[in-house]
Amino acid sequence: MTDEQRYHPLRILFGVWNLIKNSFSVIILLFVLRMGSEAKWVIYGRWIFYLVIAVSLVMIVWGWFTERYRLDDTSFHLHKGVFVTSKRTIPFTKIQNVNRHASLFHRIFNVTSIRFETGMSGDEAAVEFKVISRTEADRLEKYIAERMNRENIISDSTTGQAATEQNAVQEAVQESRDESAPMENSRIQRRTLHFKPTSKDVFKASFTSLSFLVLIPILGTVYSNVQDFIDIEEQAEGVLAAVLSSWWMMTLVITGLIVISIILGIVTTFLKYGNYEISSDEERIYITKGVMEQTSFSISKEKVQGVEITQSFMKRMLGLAEVKLVTAGSVGEEEHEVNSLYPFLPVREAYSMIPNILPSYEVSQDMIKLPRKALWLRLVKPSWIWIIATALLVYFKPAVFGWDQIWWVLSVILLLCVVVWRMLDFMNSRYMIGEHFIQFRSGGFGTSLFISKRSKITAVKVTQGFLQRRIALASIHTTNRAKPVLHHTAHDVPEKAADDFYMWYMGRTKDVYTFTSDEQHI
Repeated sequence: MTDEQRYHPLRILFGVWNLIKNSFSVIILLFVLRMGSEAKWVIYGRWIFYLVIAVSLVMIVWGWFTERYRLDDTSFHLHKGVFVTSKRTIPFTKIQNVNRHASLFHRIFNVTSIRFETGMSGDEAAVEFKVISRTEADRLEKYIAERMNRENIISDSTTGQAATEQNAVQEAVQESRDESAPMENSRIQRRTLHFKPTSKDVFKASFTSLSFLVLIPILGTVYSNVQDFIDIEEQAEGVLAAVLSSWWMMTLVITGLIVISIILGIVTTFLKYGNYEISSDEERIYITKGVMEQTSFSISKEKVQGVEITQSFMKRMLGLAEVKLVTAGSVGEEEHEVNSLYPFLPVREAYSMIPNILPSYEVSQDMIKLPRKALWLRLVKPSWIWIIATALLVYFKPAVFGWDQIWWVLSVILLLCVVVWRMLDFMNSRYMIGEHFIQFRSGGFGTSLFISKRSKITAVKVTQGFLQRRIALASIHTTNRAKPVLHHTAHDVPEKAADDFYMWYMGRTKDVYTFTSDEQHI
């Protein structure tokens, strides 16, 4: 058990850093763009700004003095407040993922942030150290991993062995504490590197992510800021006239903008996905990324509820895919996208990587197509989007380029788009029910493949609509634990396949029993 202690002193400076960063636009507006202004809203705005900054600084310092944390053998104990105190206890057994992030601030001061994610909901479901030394972060992560392993060993021994054997296990765990450091180092050395993007991968990712469009908001921001000082429109008229008057000048400008956009897109993608690595050991999956700001993330393999492989239209054209891990709990801040192994994996590499990272999972490319009658069923179903859009077009009858009857052309075009999308969805839809796994694939211009183990599915459902019953088709539904709860459906499968699916899920108790027995054996 450790004594109660305060957070790192640099947390105060980190709070001030974030305060200045978040107030930067207000500072530019009130003290740069409106410098010397006597407008009342500017004067009052400045006083309000001073007040907010003063209160925020007091709260930052007050928070550091009043917040403390302590660890025992089983839990985090978090304390804050003086007049009104708040205490939280987070058991180590609830921790599912560990997320590290080093921003520019952290790298300057050689510190990091670490966040222990749990499967609970709410804003206080995670334990976060916004500023912590790298040594202390390593110590905390190692300390919690050791205690969780100890709890697993003890719980397994109590269910399958006598009390005397449990004491022997506890003694063995106690004896192994002195050897934990070299064991931890050897575990890190046993990590297997599965993927590290090449320059070609980063180049393809910059186009797939459309990051080259970053030039548009940059030009818009520059224009809005400079417009307050210079009448750009008046100046631009002469420049624009000179450019349009010469074809070679116009070609040069357009080529220059395209080159700058591509370069900015590549740089942006490199800064975000540079130094990206996917590795794993026997227990966890590790993801690191970032150049200026570095993020590292780890997730326990046992917590993975399923795998999703998604492809947008552009990714399908370039042969890329995104592999996502479905977990039972939160996987970190949304902006880090830490549940994604890598958004731009080559398709073949994505399919081969899953069983390498998760040996207990299988990926089959031999999936069953839907029967042809499923296509006719989808084509005859009414499209409410087309019906509502057509009703609006008939009511308003918009005229485009002076053509009053264009409304029915737009309606026909929309109907053709609906038909094409449904045909593509039928062609892309597949399903596969294996011995212990299930796979669903669906999508029109883009596709999504979902893979889950029977032991990880919490509920199933089989439904039949009126038309489905007429032609012996059904829809099968699965539910997995996630945040939010994850639902997947395979529509219009044969009725017999739906019955087999239901009976297949009834055998889930065998998987759960086998999984529990394996854990006890280990």
